[in-house]
Amino acid sequence: MAIVRALRVPLRLRPRFSSLSSIAGSISTLVIGEHEGGAVKAPTLSAVEAAKYLGEGNSVSVLLAGTGSSLQDAAEHAASCHPSISQVIVADSDHFVHHLAEPWARLVQLVQQREGYSHIVTVSNSFGKNVLPRAAALLDVSPITDVVSISGPNQFVRPIYAGNALSTVRYTGNSPCLLSVRSTSFPEPTGLCDICVTHSYYCITDSIRKSRYVKLTSQETERPDLGNAKVVVTGGRALKSAENFKMIEKLAEKLGAAVGATRAAVDAGFVPNDLQVGQTGKIVAPELYLAFGVSGAIQHVAGMRDSKVIVAVNKDSDAPIFKVADYGLVGDLFEVIPELLEKLPEK
Repeated sequence: MAIVRALRVPLRLRPRFSSLSSIAGSISTLVIGEHEGGAVKAPTLSAVEAAKYLGEGNSVSVLLAGTGSSLQDAAEHAASCHPSISQVIVADSDHFVHHLAEPWARLVQLVQQREGYSHIVTVSNSFGKNVLPRAAALLDVSPITDVVSISGPNQFVRPIYAGNALSTVRYTGNSPCLLSVRSTSFPEPTGLCDICVTHSYYCITDSIRKSRYVKLTSQETERPDLGNAKVVVTGGRALKSAENFKMIEKLAEKLGAAVGATRAAVDAGFVPNDLQVGQTGKIVAPELYLAFGVSGAIQHVAGMRDSKVIVAVNKDSDAPIFKVADYGLVGDLFEVIPELLEKLPEK
């Protein structure tokens, strides 16, 4: 049985800071979590996995927020999904349902003031990129973003120059050290663990509102999520139209794959921007990455170079994509894709 500890904390508190070096021997980490449908999202588990590398004896807490039974179910799921999690912090309020940056950043500040973590970790996705900078500003520290490797409590590796180089960064600022990590670099573990955790409930009585929720626009699809799919089929500008891009979608359906696109294809209006793969889109690392009509610009390669197997089809034999591809076919995609669709089984 998990121990439930109810806390009521005012929001108007002055932040307290300490040097990271002074708490190097006592590492504690807050992971800013996401949940959906009563379960913690896979990228959050990747952030928990990353926290393991900050040092031995690291006490990891997961912060979940929202309202209703879905939040409570997600808290129970978090309590049993990773052996490194020692505490689940639950903030039950309507303020956090729509992931607006202002209330979430204020919540992170509140929890930090109360608990005094040495590190705060989130995933480098749209949610993390939205919350982390504002939380860092409230805590008066500089965040380290897009971390792909952790060598200790204050040394990290992150890509620069669109992923063409790796930079080792040593954090020497005040505590807490704020990180966003690439989920593809810290795969979540498989299987569940029977562990006992402490639940802390925060009752939020006030919030700063400088933005408001308007609506959520999403596509109804049975395809896997692009960020977590094991197979990704991506199309580029060479497909020429949104109608032709449907060939990519048909191929993805047969392979049980997610659909991706280059920025050029998105800018041309072939597909919505939530399918964009690359430096300014989503970072993916599937088991198999199929690229059709993708030239291989460095901004795109930065988002898929960690894929286990890369297959490229392009009629230009000098296309840069072939430099990173494990298998390449010089050919016309308008001939190759229909042939694949014909020879592949339905599923």
